[in-house]
Amino acid sequence: MRAITRCGLVALVLIGCVACDQTSAFLSLGDSLPPAIRYDGLVIGVGAFVIALLAWAVLSTRLAWWQRIAIAAVGAGGASNLIDRLRFEGAVTDFLNLGIGPLRTGIFNIADVILTLGLVLLVLGWNRHSPAGRFHEN
Repeated sequence: MRAITRCGLVALVLIGCVACDQTSAFLSLGDSLPPAIRYDGLVIGVGAFVIALLAWAVLSTRLAWWQRIAIAAVGAGGASNLIDRLRFEGAVTDFLNLGIGPLRTGIFNIADVILTLGLVLLVLGWNRHSPAGRFHEN
């Protein structure tokens, strides 16, 4: 793990900026796994998932425009983190956290934000825009 290179506060005390390498998944999930298994899961597994997800967004005839955007956002966030992992020997550079004083979130990056926004859009719109929670024809 690379040492923290700088620390600063942005936008009062709500957003912190700290650079660190994260070799595990969200909130350190998988941190205790052996490095080879962690790398295979987070690079090969995520890579296959991102390719399948983006192919679904492009090729499916049953998705509404907003569903395509949401799925593309999830795929883009995953692809961005995957590129980091390929460039930095299995690590993703995370640098943001939110909170006030000692009450802070985990450290994340912009790719995580885009991915999360795509998931939120899918979850919030799933039942609202289609009968019985199913995707509908355009």
